[in-house]
Amino acid sequence: MEELVTLCHSGYFALFAIIVIGYIIGRIKIKGVSLDISAVIFVALIFGHFGIKIDPIIQDIGLVLFIFTIGIQAGPGFFDSLKKNGIKLASLAAILIFVAGAIAIACKYIFDLDIPIIAGLLTGALTSTPGLASATEQFGSASSIGYGIAYPFGVIGVILFLRLLPQIMRVDLKSEENKWEENVKSEYPLMIAKNFEINNQNIEGKTLTFIHFHSMTGAVISRVMHNNVAITPTSNTVLHKGDLVRVVGTEDSIKKVEMLLGEISDKELPLSNKFDVRGLLVTNKNVVNKTLAELNLQANYGATITRIRRSGIDITPMSYSKVHFGDKLMVACSKDNMEQVSKLFGNDDKRLSDTDILPIALGIILGVLIGKFTFLGLTGGVLLVALILSRIGKTGPILWTMSSSSNLLLREIGLIFFLAVVGTNAGATLVDTYMQYGYKLFIVGGIITLLPMILTTVFARGVYKSNILILLGALAGGMTSTPGLAAISPMTKSNAPQIAYATAYPIAMVLLVLVVKLLALFI
Repeated sequence: MEELVTLCHSGYFALFAIIVIGYIIGRIKIKGVSLDISAVIFVALIFGHFGIKIDPIIQDIGLVLFIFTIGIQAGPGFFDSLKKNGIKLASLAAILIFVAGAIAIACKYIFDLDIPIIAGLLTGALTSTPGLASATEQFGSASSIGYGIAYPFGVIGVILFLRLLPQIMRVDLKSEENKWEENVKSEYPLMIAKNFEINNQNIEGKTLTFIHFHSMTGAVISRVMHNNVAITPTSNTVLHKGDLVRVVGTEDSIKKVEMLLGEISDKELPLSNKFDVRGLLVTNKNVVNKTLAELNLQANYGATITRIRRSGIDITPMSYSKVHFGDKLMVACSKDNMEQVSKLFGNDDKRLSDTDILPIALGIILGVLIGKFTFLGLTGGVLLVALILSRIGKTGPILWTMSSSSNLLLREIGLIFFLAVVGTNAGATLVDTYMQYGYKLFIVGGIITLLPMILTTVFARGVYKSNILILLGALAGGMTSTPGLAAISPMTKSNAPQIAYATAYPIAMVLLVLVVKLLALFI
């Protein structure tokens, strides 16, 4: 028995014991609701209450791994979202932070509390370490007392609120997920392929360049059959009445082709024994981030890319389209040249499952340095660097992207390490703090945690009609709650919450530091 107790007090054993028990409990469903991976923090609270401690370095390692992989995953979508939905997400983060600040100031007067304690309660309720650093710099160590009181419920309260919000609002997450996917598809319409028989006399003898086919229709011709011979077209290919052409494009572009060339044909356009159409994976670092114009496939190989499939979405290829690692390109060309084109792009599915540790380590180092020498802090610095690097995609021979499977594995490892240490630390002081300061400060911390989320939810759903997945991510980001994001991640297969979180988090973090500084005006 003594040996078991000794083992429990050894950090590595306690860490994995918490993980195992947390995963078992997390899989238990009550009326269809389960805690999933977030159950780890509740188990850790109990371990922490009984004096179990885990080396703090585990928390930092877990935190940087989780935040870095989130940033790498959400980066491209983050910048697109910032262009399209940035104002809405920024305003939600701003509303949440300023409401929290206003509630904190109101509680100062209602409960007759000192500003240093209020500053600590505010940053603890929003689980913001950069905010606490700003508070202690201005108001001294008294702020850390308020932080320690509010932090446990700041973690638990956000998790419970986000997990229960869809049930409270009676929202079907699957339906919201479908709406999100439909919205994405409307931005990236479904690509279809149709055969056309040219019957427009005005096209006779004209080249594709002369009729400005691509700019006129937005579609791509993958092959042309003239006199029963199929070829890969070039810009100088001459079209004749009666030719069969294979066209790839969106529904709208197909309609434009119909007006230009003629009616859709049921006739088959068989591949010649010298012609090939194949899907090729981009796994060669040398072509990543190059545009299709730079690759000049038509001149070099007589090849045409008819579509680009990226993250489950079909994209119409344009001359300025950049090739990303992991893209699947639909290529049409002669069989003789197909092998050369395949080698050019790599087409090695094994490379997609490889994990290159060097870019991960370099990225985290850059993030830590930026966080250290700016107000962003560890989390903010790592997240910002990951977002930027994932947008850049490649620097020289270094790829800043990683496969989905590698990202998921590292993200989950980082997350459970982080939750285990955060939980044991919070559990160690929860009861003692209550005995020392009573229930009043816990109530204030709880109010600052819950009321801003409630008011922001009402505004987001009532004014913006926000998708619940976007709202959940924005709330987690606005509360600067990494455990909150962890709680909602298993609720959907969509990456909408991660994108919203990555957009809202940096804004909320900066605004919270500003609000903490403004609290000095109320001393």
